[in-house]
Amino acid sequence: MSAENGFWHRTVDLYVDGFRNMTVGRKLWLLIIIKLFIFFAVLKLFFFPDVLERHYDTDSERADAVRESLIQPLNN
Repeated sequence: MSAENGFWHRTVDLYVDGFRNMTVGRKLWLLIIIKLFIFFAVLKLFFFPDVLERHYDTDSERADAVRESLIQPLNN
């Protein structure tokens, strides 16, 4: 079996050819990518604040805080 008839080559060729021949699909993929970027950027900014950055000054203090939060539930 030669390399050009291999499974991976045929699979990659299928997707490359498919994306090359898309017309409406390119706009839809662009829209999906933009929506995902906005969605995750908004989630990061508003719902996942960097608590460790605000409350601890050094990396060692942050590491200690994470270590304590991981160990603490085991002791209760």
